[in-house]
Amino acid sequence: RFQRLDFVYLNAGIMPNPQVNFKALWHGLFTGKALHMLTTAEGIMTQTDRLNGDGLQEVFATNLFGHFILVRQLESLLCGNEKPSRLIWTSSSNARKSAFSLSDYQHAKGQESYSSSKYATDLTSVVLNRKFNKQGLYSSVVCPGLVMSNMTYRILPIFLWKLLMPIMWLIRFFAKTYTLTPYNGAEAHVWLFKQKPEYLDALVKYHSCTSGLGKNYVEPRQIDVDEEIAEEFYQKLLELEKQALERYSDLLD
Repeated sequence: RFQRLDFVYLNAGIMPNPQVNFKALWHGLFTGKALHMLTTAEGIMTQTDRLNGDGLQEVFATNLFGHFILVRQLESLLCGNEKPSRLIWTSSSNARKSAFSLSDYQHAKGQESYSSSKYATDLTSVVLNRKFNKQGLYSSVVCPGLVMSNMTYRILPIFLWKLLMPIMWLIRFFAKTYTLTPYNGAEAHVWLFKQKPEYLDALVKYHSCTSGLGKNYVEPRQIDVDEEIAEEFYQKLLELEKQALERYSDLLD
């Protein structure tokens, strides 16, 4: 039906069985790291991952690898057009270099699979820009901030979220990434839609922010990536893609 694709928003994500490490949170309150921990969930959030039907770690497969397969399959519609094509990935401020390992890029051995998968998303976007910008394909990553969604509500009991909500509105005066609503969280997604990709920085993540008085805006922040590691990881994705396609070659034919 289509000869080209102008935008592909890559937004699927899961965070199975999230748990808060209250001991780490309590410790953070007395070490001056409370605000950082509350805005990034660094060190206080863990997940229990599992294998999916394809033998892949479920969080990695959902948050990144399925998207990667899709992009590769759509490559002919995304490259070589008169107008640039755009990939916009939903990443997270929870994406951390320390949670990711090339030797365990599916994060089978850790308890921060969500953080690892989002950092892997950042790495992938950086390499896609390097390889495809000259063919008219541009990739960006965004962070919607802390949005109250079905995913977020699973972290704590619903009644506790309702008790915390007034406090969270107050925290917004200090933590601008507390966007809280999906409408506010989509600010960076919509903003990127209006930008010329040639002028965007491939090493920047665009964060949706909301001021204490409710004004939405976008804040660019540098991504902490090693481009050599990003390239090595991309090659591992290509190898895994080859295995997946061989496995399902009959269905694809």
